[in-house]
Amino acid sequence: MIWDPKETIESVGLGKRERKRSDRVADAVRKELSLLFLQKVRDEKLSDVTITTVQVTADLKIASVFYTIPGDESERRLVEKALQRASGFVRSHLAKIMNLRYTPSVQFEYDTKADKVEALDELFAEIARERKSDASDS
Repeated sequence: MIWDPKETIESVGLGKRERKRSDRVADAVRKELSLLFLQKVRDEKLSDVTITTVQVTADLKIASVFYTIPGDESERRLVEKALQRASGFVRSHLAKIMNLRYTPSVQFEYDTKADKVEALDELFAEIARERKSDASDS
């Protein structure tokens, strides 16, 4: 018998795993929505929307679409309302493009990760400034 390292790696769970169907559908929805917002949406408010992630439930009924938008809180609210109005158009577009038995209903949610990362960057910059001032005082 010949030793196959790939077989050994897969037997302990370190090999390439198959992805769930909901993950594959989520990737396809994210790519399609990114193209849709770049090319086909006429609403000016939605031109700067960036789709960050999409999560699809295991039964493929609901797609949670996370997005970011540059700007302040008021712009975010305007974009949120525009996305809610466009959700029917987005779902019908997905139904035309994707070959699924059921097209998932689309729920848009603002992705707060970017805001959290920005807050952490500010905190780290403040710590660096304090360390620099402490080093210069010594």
